[in-house]
Amino acid sequence: MNYILFDGAARTALLPFTYTRPVAEIRIGILTIREKWEKFLGSTTSTITEDYLSDKHPMVELEENVMINSSYLPNPNLVTLITNLKENQVIYHKDNIVAFFTKEAQEEVDFNSYEEIYFEEDVITVEKTWDIFSKNEEALQADFNLITEGRISAPVSDTNTLINPDNIFVEEGATVEYCMLNATKGPIYIGKNAEIWEGAMVRGPLALCDNAIIKMGAKIYGATTIGPFSKICGEVSNSVIFGYSSKGHEGYLGNSVLGEWCNIGADSNNSNLKNNYAKVRLWNYESESFEQTGLQFCGLMMGDHSKSAINTMFNTGTVVGVNVNIYVPGFPRNFVPSFSWGGASGFTTYGTKKAFETAKIMMARRNVEFTAEDEAILTHVFEETKKWRKD
Repeated sequence: MNYILFDGAARTALLPFTYTRPVAEIRIGILTIREKWEKFLGSTTSTITEDYLSDKHPMVELEENVMINSSYLPNPNLVTLITNLKENQVIYHKDNIVAFFTKEAQEEVDFNSYEEIYFEEDVITVEKTWDIFSKNEEALQADFNLITEGRISAPVSDTNTLINPDNIFVEEGATVEYCMLNATKGPIYIGKNAEIWEGAMVRGPLALCDNAIIKMGAKIYGATTIGPFSKICGEVSNSVIFGYSSKGHEGYLGNSVLGEWCNIGADSNNSNLKNNYAKVRLWNYESESFEQTGLQFCGLMMGDHSKSAINTMFNTGTVVGVNVNIYVPGFPRNFVPSFSWGGASGFTTYGTKKAFETAKIMMARRNVEFTAEDEAILTHVFEETKKWRKD
Protein backbone atom coordinates (compact mmCIF):
# COMPACT_ATOMS: atom_id res chain seq x y z
CA MET A 1 0.00 0.00 0.00
CA ASN A 2 1.13 3.57 -0.72
CA TYR A 3 0.74 6.04 2.16
CA ILE A 4 0.49 9.81 1.65
CA LEU A 5 0.47 12.36 4.50
CA PHE A 6 -1.64 15.46 3.89
CA ASP A 7 -1.49 18.82 5.67
CA GLY A 8 -5.19 19.26 6.46
CA ALA A 9 -6.90 22.24 8.04
CA ALA A 10 -4.30 22.66 10.80
CA ARG A 11 -1.64 23.93 8.40
CA THR A 12 -2.55 27.62 8.86
CA ALA A 13 -2.79 27.29 12.64
CA LEU A 14 0.76 25.88 12.68
CA LEU A 15 2.35 28.90 11.00
CA PRO A 16 5.12 30.12 11.05
CA PHE A 17 6.53 26.58 11.17
CA THR A 18 4.50 25.38 8.17
CA TYR A 19 5.65 28.27 6.00
CA THR A 20 8.79 26.24 5.32
CA ARG A 21 7.69 22.61 5.77
CA PRO A 22 4.67 20.33 5.51
CA VAL A 23 2.92 19.46 8.77
CA ALA A 24 4.51 16.00 8.56
CA GLU A 25 7.98 17.48 9.05
CA ILE A 26 7.17 19.00 12.45
CA ARG A 27 9.23 17.47 15.25
CA ILE A 28 7.48 16.59 18.49
CA GLY A 29 8.78 14.04 20.99
CA ILE A 30 11.91 12.46 19.51
CA LEU A 31 10.84 12.01 15.89
CA THR A 32 9.13 14.11 13.25
CA ILE A 33 5.51 13.23 12.52
CA ARG A 34 6.59 11.60 9.24
CA GLU A 35 9.25 9.50 10.99
CA LYS A 36 6.67 8.25 13.49
CA TRP A 37 4.26 7.14 10.75
CA GLU A 38 7.00 5.47 8.73
CA LYS A 39 8.20 3.48 11.73
CA PHE A 40 4.68 2.30 12.52
CA LEU A 41 3.76 1.56 8.90
CA GLY A 42 7.09 0.01 7.96
CA SER A 43 6.90 2.04 4.77
CA THR A 44 8.06 5.31 3.28
CA THR A 45 5.53 8.09 2.83
CA SER A 46 5.12 11.13 0.61
CA THR A 47 3.25 14.39 1.06
CA ILE A 48 0.33 16.48 -0.14
CA THR A 49 1.17 20.04 0.79
CA GLU A 50 1.20 23.59 -0.60
CA ASP A 51 2.29 23.89 -4.23
CA TYR A 52 5.36 25.98 -3.40
CA LEU A 53 6.60 23.28 -0.99
CA SER A 54 5.93 20.35 -3.31
CA ASP A 55 9.20 20.48 -5.28
CA LYS A 56 11.09 19.77 -2.06
CA HIS A 57 8.36 17.52 -0.64
CA PRO A 58 6.71 15.79 -3.64
CA MET A 59 3.71 13.48 -3.62
CA VAL A 60 4.11 9.95 -4.97
CA GLU A 61 0.76 8.50 -6.03
CA LEU A 62 0.31 4.83 -7.00
CA GLU A 63 -2.70 2.85 -8.13
CA GLU A 64 -3.99 2.41 -4.54
CA ASN A 65 -3.29 4.96 -1.81
CA VAL A 66 -4.17 5.73 1.78
CA MET A 67 -4.22 9.41 2.68
CA ILE A 68 -3.36 10.21 6.32
CA ASN A 69 -3.95 13.51 8.14
CA SER A 70 -0.51 14.69 9.31
CA SER A 71 -1.98 16.41 12.38
CA TYR A 72 -2.59 12.97 13.90
CA LEU A 73 0.21 11.07 15.61
CA PRO A 74 0.15 7.29 15.19
CA ASN A 75 -0.62 4.77 17.88
CA PRO A 76 -0.96 0.99 17.50
CA ASN A 77 -4.77 0.83 17.32
CA LEU A 78 -5.07 3.72 14.89
CA VAL A 79 -2.37 2.24 12.66
CA THR A 80 -4.15 -1.12 12.62
CA LEU A 81 -7.35 0.58 11.52
CA ILE A 82 -5.56 2.52 8.79
CA THR A 83 -3.60 -0.44 7.39
CA ASN A 84 -6.89 -2.36 7.07
CA LEU A 85 -8.66 0.39 5.10
CA LYS A 86 -10.46 -0.80 1.98
CA GLU A 87 -11.79 0.99 -1.08
CA ASN A 88 -14.42 3.66 -0.33
CA GLN A 89 -13.68 3.73 3.41
CA VAL A 90 -12.84 6.78 5.53
CA ILE A 91 -11.79 7.04 9.18
CA TYR A 92 -13.09 9.87 11.35
CA HIS A 93 -12.02 11.03 14.78
CA LYS A 94 -14.76 13.27 16.13
CA ASP A 95 -15.51 15.54 13.14
CA ASN A 96 -12.07 15.25 11.54
CA ILE A 97 -10.98 13.00 8.70
CA VAL A 98 -8.00 10.96 9.85
CA ALA A 99 -7.45 8.74 6.81
CA PHE A 100 -9.16 7.50 3.67
CA PHE A 101 -8.60 5.10 0.78
CA THR A 102 -8.31 6.40 -2.76
CA LYS A 103 -7.33 5.15 -6.21
CA GLU A 104 -5.19 7.02 -8.69
CA ALA A 105 -7.99 6.79 -11.25
CA GLN A 106 -10.44 8.67 -9.00
CA GLU A 107 -10.96 12.19 -10.31
CA GLU A 108 -12.56 13.31 -7.04
CA VAL A 109 -13.36 11.87 -3.62
CA ASP A 110 -17.01 11.96 -2.57
CA PHE A 111 -17.08 11.17 1.15
CA ASN A 112 -20.87 10.93 1.06
CA SER A 113 -20.42 7.65 -0.79
CA TYR A 114 -17.77 6.34 1.61
CA GLU A 115 -18.29 3.93 4.49
CA GLU A 116 -17.56 5.87 7.68
CA ILE A 117 -15.38 4.31 10.37
CA TYR A 118 -15.02 6.13 13.69
CA PHE A 119 -11.93 6.00 15.87
CA GLU A 120 -13.18 6.61 19.41
CA GLU A 121 -9.94 6.44 21.40
CA ASP A 122 -7.77 9.32 22.57
CA VAL A 123 -5.01 10.25 20.15
CA ILE A 124 -2.30 12.95 20.15
CA THR A 125 -2.95 15.70 17.62
CA VAL A 126 -0.84 18.69 16.58
CA GLU A 127 -3.31 21.38 15.56
CA LYS A 128 -1.88 24.55 17.13
CA THR A 129 1.69 25.80 17.51
CA TRP A 130 1.52 25.48 21.28
CA ASP A 131 0.55 21.80 20.97
CA ILE A 132 4.16 21.17 19.97
CA PHE A 133 5.53 21.93 23.44
CA SER A 134 2.41 21.32 25.55
CA LYS A 135 1.98 17.75 24.20
CA ASN A 136 5.70 17.05 23.96
CA GLU A 137 5.84 14.98 27.13
CA GLU A 138 3.23 12.51 25.92
CA ALA A 139 4.76 12.33 22.44
CA LEU A 140 8.27 11.89 23.82
CA GLN A 141 7.24 8.98 26.02
CA ALA A 142 5.49 7.29 23.08
CA ASP A 143 8.56 7.72 20.86
CA PHE A 144 10.88 6.47 23.60
CA ASN A 145 8.79 3.30 23.94
CA LEU A 146 8.73 2.82 20.16
CA ILE A 147 12.45 3.38 19.57
CA THR A 148 13.86 1.46 22.54
CA GLU A 149 11.54 -1.56 22.66
CA GLY A 150 13.60 -4.75 22.73
CA ARG A 151 16.90 -2.85 22.58
CA ILE A 152 19.70 -2.33 25.08
CA SER A 153 21.20 1.08 25.73
CA ALA A 154 24.86 1.75 25.06
CA PRO A 155 26.79 1.92 28.34
CA VAL A 156 26.89 5.22 30.22
CA SER A 157 30.20 6.35 31.69
CA ASP A 158 30.47 5.95 35.46
CA THR A 159 31.63 9.56 35.72
CA ASN A 160 27.93 10.49 35.55
CA THR A 161 25.31 10.50 38.29
CA LEU A 162 22.25 8.58 37.09
CA ILE A 163 18.85 8.57 38.77
CA ASN A 164 16.43 5.89 37.52
CA PRO A 165 18.95 4.60 34.91
CA ASP A 166 16.46 2.08 33.48
CA ASN A 167 14.64 5.09 31.99
CA ILE A 168 17.78 6.37 30.21
CA PHE A 169 18.70 5.22 26.71
CA VAL A 170 21.93 6.16 24.95
CA GLU A 171 22.62 5.41 21.29
CA GLU A 172 26.01 4.30 19.97
CA GLY A 173 28.51 7.10 19.48
CA ALA A 174 26.98 9.42 22.09
CA THR A 175 29.27 11.02 24.68
CA VAL A 176 28.18 11.89 28.22
CA GLU A 177 30.72 12.67 30.96
CA TYR A 178 30.48 14.16 34.46
CA CYS A 179 26.76 15.03 34.20
CA MET A 180 23.65 14.51 36.30
CA LEU A 181 20.82 12.67 34.52
CA ASN A 182 17.54 12.30 36.43
CA ALA A 183 14.95 10.18 34.62
CA THR A 184 12.52 9.95 37.54
CA LYS A 185 9.85 12.14 35.93
CA GLY A 186 10.32 10.90 32.38
CA PRO A 187 12.70 9.20 29.97
CA ILE A 188 16.01 10.57 28.75
CA TYR A 189 16.94 9.66 25.18
CA ILE A 190 20.41 10.53 23.84
CA GLY A 191 20.81 10.05 20.09
CA LYS A 192 23.68 8.87 17.93
CA ASN A 193 26.84 10.99 18.20
CA ALA A 194 25.09 13.42 20.54
CA GLU A 195 27.11 15.02 23.34
CA ILE A 196 26.38 16.25 26.85
CA TRP A 197 29.31 18.22 28.17
CA GLU A 198 30.63 18.29 31.74
CA GLY A 199 28.50 19.76 34.49
CA ALA A 200 25.16 19.68 32.66
CA MET A 201 22.07 18.86 34.70
CA VAL A 202 19.24 17.09 32.88
CA ARG A 203 15.86 16.20 34.28
CA GLY A 204 13.68 14.11 31.96
CA PRO A 205 11.72 13.89 29.82
CA LEU A 206 14.45 14.81 27.33
CA ALA A 207 15.11 13.96 23.70
CA LEU A 208 18.63 14.88 22.59
CA CYS A 209 18.55 13.93 18.93
CA ASP A 210 21.39 12.73 16.73
CA ASN A 211 24.52 14.93 16.66
CA ALA A 212 23.01 17.51 19.04
CA ILE A 213 25.00 19.05 21.90
CA ILE A 214 24.17 20.19 25.43
CA LYS A 215 27.03 22.43 26.56
CA MET A 216 28.74 22.79 29.93
CA GLY A 217 26.61 23.71 32.93
CA ALA A 218 23.27 23.65 31.10
CA LYS A 219 20.05 23.08 33.03
CA ILE A 220 17.46 21.20 30.95
CA TYR A 221 14.08 19.99 32.17
CA GLY A 222 10.37 19.79 31.49
CA ALA A 223 9.78 17.61 28.41
CA THR A 224 12.36 19.22 26.14
CA THR A 225 13.38 18.12 22.64
CA ILE A 226 16.70 19.23 21.15
CA GLY A 227 16.66 18.43 17.44
CA PRO A 228 19.54 17.09 15.31
CA PHE A 229 22.72 19.16 15.12
CA SER A 230 21.39 21.77 17.58
CA LYS A 231 23.55 23.28 20.34
CA ILE A 232 22.00 24.27 23.66
CA CYS A 233 23.18 25.89 26.89
CA GLY A 234 21.69 27.94 29.72
CA GLU A 235 18.28 27.06 31.14
CA VAL A 236 15.70 25.36 28.91
CA SER A 237 12.27 24.21 30.08
CA ASN A 238 9.54 22.37 28.14
CA SER A 239 10.72 23.53 24.73
CA VAL A 240 11.12 21.97 21.29
CA ILE A 241 13.99 22.88 18.95
CA PHE A 242 13.49 21.34 15.50
CA GLY A 243 17.12 21.04 14.41
CA TYR A 244 20.27 22.88 13.30
CA SER A 245 19.49 25.68 15.75
CA SER A 246 21.61 27.19 18.50
CA LYS A 247 20.97 28.59 21.93
CA GLY A 248 24.59 28.24 22.85
CA HIS A 249 24.93 30.51 25.88
CA GLU A 250 23.29 31.51 29.15
CA GLY A 251 19.68 32.72 29.20
CA TYR A 252 16.23 31.20 29.64
CA LEU A 253 14.02 29.50 27.03
CA GLY A 254 10.73 28.12 28.30
CA ASN A 255 7.49 26.72 26.84
CA SER A 256 8.77 27.61 23.41
CA VAL A 257 9.34 26.23 19.91
CA LEU A 258 12.27 27.09 17.64
CA GLY A 259 12.35 26.09 13.98
CA GLU A 260 15.48 25.14 12.06
CA TRP A 261 18.54 27.37 11.54
CA CYS A 262 17.64 29.71 14.41
CA ASN A 263 20.18 31.37 16.69
CA ILE A 264 19.44 32.86 20.11
CA GLY A 265 22.09 35.35 21.27
CA ALA A 266 23.90 35.13 24.61
CA ASP A 267 21.92 36.11 27.72
CA SER A 268 18.65 36.28 25.80
CA ASN A 269 15.51 35.37 27.72
CA ASN A 270 11.85 34.79 27.05
CA SER A 271 8.96 35.28 29.43
CA ASN A 272 6.58 32.34 29.62
CA LEU A 273 4.24 33.71 32.34
CA LYS A 274 2.40 37.02 32.46
CA ASN A 275 2.82 39.18 35.56
CA ASN A 276 -0.92 39.00 36.21
CA TYR A 277 -0.96 35.20 35.66
CA ALA A 278 -3.55 35.60 32.90
CA LYS A 279 -3.91 33.08 30.07
CA VAL A 280 -1.59 33.80 27.13
CA ARG A 281 -2.68 34.90 23.65
CA LEU A 282 -0.69 34.22 20.46
CA TRP A 283 -0.80 35.77 17.00
CA ASN A 284 -3.12 33.91 14.61
CA TYR A 285 -2.11 34.25 10.96
CA GLU A 286 -5.55 33.34 9.64
CA SER A 287 -7.60 35.81 11.70
CA GLU A 288 -4.74 38.34 11.80
CA SER A 289 -5.36 38.83 15.49
CA PHE A 290 -4.22 37.42 18.83
CA GLU A 291 -5.86 34.12 19.79
CA GLN A 292 -6.41 32.77 23.28
CA THR A 293 -4.30 29.66 23.91
CA GLY A 294 -5.92 28.72 27.22
CA LEU A 295 -2.39 28.28 28.61
CA GLN A 296 -0.89 30.10 31.57
CA PHE A 297 2.63 29.22 30.39
CA CYS A 298 3.53 30.02 26.79
CA GLY A 299 6.76 31.54 25.52
CA LEU A 300 8.35 32.07 22.10
CA MET A 301 7.36 30.65 18.69
CA MET A 302 10.21 31.32 16.24
CA GLY A 303 10.20 30.34 12.56
CA ASP A 304 13.14 29.03 10.53
CA HIS A 305 16.27 31.12 9.91
CA SER A 306 15.38 33.72 12.58
CA LYS A 307 17.94 35.13 14.99
CA SER A 308 18.28 37.36 18.02
CA ALA A 309 21.26 39.37 19.24
CA ILE A 310 22.71 39.20 22.75
CA ASN A 311 20.47 40.28 25.64
CA THR A 312 17.25 40.06 23.61
CA MET A 313 14.11 39.95 25.75
CA PHE A 314 10.95 38.27 24.44
CA ASN A 315 7.54 38.98 25.94
CA THR A 316 5.19 36.19 26.98
CA GLY A 317 3.53 34.70 23.90
CA THR A 318 5.75 36.13 21.16
CA VAL A 319 5.52 34.91 17.56
CA VAL A 320 8.54 35.55 15.34
CA GLY A 321 8.22 34.66 11.67
CA VAL A 322 10.72 33.27 9.17
CA ASN A 323 14.06 34.99 8.48
CA VAL A 324 13.79 37.66 11.18
CA ASN A 325 16.87 39.43 12.56
CA ILE A 326 16.29 41.01 15.99
CA TYR A 327 19.18 43.09 17.32
CA VAL A 328 17.83 46.31 18.90
CA PRO A 329 17.73 46.25 22.76
CA GLY A 330 14.41 46.01 24.59
CA PHE A 331 11.28 43.93 24.10
CA PRO A 332 10.21 43.50 20.46
CA ARG A 333 6.46 43.40 19.92
CA ASN A 334 4.55 40.12 20.37
CA PHE A 335 4.26 39.51 16.64
CA VAL A 336 7.23 40.05 14.34
CA PRO A 337 6.47 39.42 10.65
CA SER A 338 8.75 37.29 8.50
CA PHE A 339 11.74 38.99 6.86
CA SER A 340 11.87 41.79 9.44
CA TRP A 341 15.05 43.52 10.63
CA GLY A 342 15.25 45.56 13.85
CA GLY A 343 13.81 45.32 17.34
CA ALA A 344 12.00 47.25 20.07
CA SER A 345 12.37 50.58 18.27
CA GLY A 346 10.82 49.22 15.08
CA PHE A 347 11.50 47.03 12.06
CA THR A 348 12.35 47.40 8.41
CA THR A 349 12.24 44.77 5.68
CA TYR A 350 15.03 42.21 5.70
CA GLY A 351 15.67 41.83 1.96
CA THR A 352 15.98 38.39 0.44
CA LYS A 353 19.49 39.02 -0.91
CA LYS A 354 20.96 39.64 2.55
CA ALA A 355 18.81 36.95 4.16
CA PHE A 356 19.87 34.31 1.65
CA GLU A 357 23.54 35.24 1.97
CA THR A 358 23.29 34.66 5.72
CA ALA A 359 21.43 31.38 5.25
CA LYS A 360 24.06 30.07 2.85
CA ILE A 361 26.89 30.88 5.27
CA MET A 362 25.12 29.42 8.30
CA MET A 363 24.12 26.21 6.51
CA ALA A 364 27.58 25.74 4.98
CA ARG A 365 29.05 25.70 8.50
CA ARG A 366 27.05 22.48 9.05
CA ASN A 367 27.91 21.15 5.57
CA VAL A 368 24.34 21.64 4.33
CA GLU A 369 23.66 23.23 0.95
CA PHE A 370 21.24 26.13 0.56
CA THR A 371 19.45 24.82 -2.52
CA ALA A 372 17.42 26.43 -5.28
CA GLU A 373 14.38 24.75 -3.69
CA ASP A 374 15.16 26.43 -0.35
CA GLU A 375 15.50 29.80 -2.09
CA ALA A 376 12.21 29.36 -3.93
CA ILE A 377 10.36 28.45 -0.71
CA LEU A 378 11.74 31.44 1.19
CA THR A 379 11.05 33.77 -1.71
CA HIS A 380 7.42 32.64 -1.64
CA VAL A 381 7.28 33.26 2.12
CA PHE A 382 8.73 36.75 1.59
CA GLU A 383 5.95 37.61 -0.86
CA GLU A 384 3.17 35.94 1.16
CA THR A 385 4.05 37.82 4.35
CA LYS A 386 4.79 41.31 3.00
CA LYS A 387 1.34 42.62 4.00
CA TRP A 388 2.40 42.53 7.67
CA ARG A 389 5.69 44.37 7.20
CA LYS A 390 5.92 48.15 7.50
CA ASP A 391 8.97 49.75 5.95
